[in-house]
Amino acid sequence: MEQSPAKKEFIAKSKEFWNPNKTQFWQDQHVDLVIDRREGYLLYDMDGRRLIDVHLNGGTYNIGHRHPELIEVLHRGTTRFDMGNHHFPALGRTALAEELAKVCGGGMQYTMYTAGGAEAIDLAIKCARNATQKRKILSIVNAYHGHSGLSVATGADRFSKTFLSDRPDEFFNVPFNDLNAMEDALKGKDFAAVIMETIPATYGFPMPVPGYLTGVKQLCEKYEALYIADEVQTGMMRTGAMWGYQRYGIEPDIMVTGKGISGGIYPIACVVATERAAVWLKQDGFAHMSTMGGAELGCLVALKTLEILQRPQTLPIVNYISETMLSGLTEIMNLYSDFFVGIRQCGVVMGLEFDYPEGAKPVMKHLYEHGVWAIFSTLDPRVLQFKPGVLMPTALCEELLERVERAIGLARAECMGSKSKRWTRSAAE
Repeated sequence: MEQSPAKKEFIAKSKEFWNPNKTQFWQDQHVDLVIDRREGYLLYDMDGRRLIDVHLNGGTYNIGHRHPELIEVLHRGTTRFDMGNHHFPALGRTALAEELAKVCGGGMQYTMYTAGGAEAIDLAIKCARNATQKRKILSIVNAYHGHSGLSVATGADRFSKTFLSDRPDEFFNVPFNDLNAMEDALKGKDFAAVIMETIPATYGFPMPVPGYLTGVKQLCEKYEALYIADEVQTGMMRTGAMWGYQRYGIEPDIMVTGKGISGGIYPIACVVATERAAVWLKQDGFAHMSTMGGAELGCLVALKTLEILQRPQTLPIVNYISETMLSGLTEIMNLYSDFFVGIRQCGVVMGLEFDYPEGAKPVMKHLYEHGVWAIFSTLDPRVLQFKPGVLMPTALCEELLERVERAIGLARAECMGSKSKRWTRSAAE
């Protein structure tokens, strides 16, 4: 699709004044997206291109873009409230904390607020260190928990080394789904916490094997470390339960939620913790402060988001979308089984595996050309992150699958026609 002069000018200005490398990267990937209007699960490019959004900005638009009930709550809220003052009790802040204690369960009583997920991860780590009086943090190889000072240190070198944030004396990692490696690391009883995305998103949604997460929690208890569940991308009904850890039957000491709880309308993230993990709140409530954390307008939006997700009709819709996508994608995989080789799924948390080096990138390109926006997994670009919304209408599900089938067929033809025809998994790795 030919770029309009206006778009060309805008992209040039983005390189000049915003982020030159990222802007050029997308041009090189044949994704010239500049988002303009958005509604429900649809995006419209500034040149008018219509796209079905199955990236959702990491689940931020879990219930759709500009959900009308959230817009109404925000609009009504501005007639009385604003961001508020983080030092003082506030109606919305306390109401949201009470609701989160109810929906999280497991003795998680206290809610602490931040403006975004990475800041919330920082706060969760600080809580664990205060509660245990230990410094070391254990995460998963190729983890991703954000880009702030402590959160980026838990993740892959791809992000931490850029800003000299890798801290080998405090932050350690072990392979996913390996309880023996986890226990070997924890044996010294010198770790404050294990931090886990219930299903690692940026790593391409590898699924925890049966018993793995339960085993991690048991090891935390055995070796006196807290369990931090990062539910920023797997929470908010995406797994078919309000929180992914509930789907796997575990109770963390600390839970972090962000992105989706904002409804994509007002920035907010939350750390929910047990009394033991949040003991600093009784010691010195001024020890952590966030001016924009727990903004009162954001709390009103988050309360409405939680209410929508807890309606009786929501879970059946999530289950329908999950089953429809699995059935349709399986048929597509059978058509192109030498290229499209795997579906990683828990509810509408999905990763599509391609047996070709960085195979998700050409798939992304052809999806974009066919009106679908999905993104490759940064830490495993053989896998496409595929994230339908939890309230996606039936007709849009069917249209999505039709477009995906055509795009994957074209991506397969492009890859097979390239100079390298090595299709073994070892080559892909």
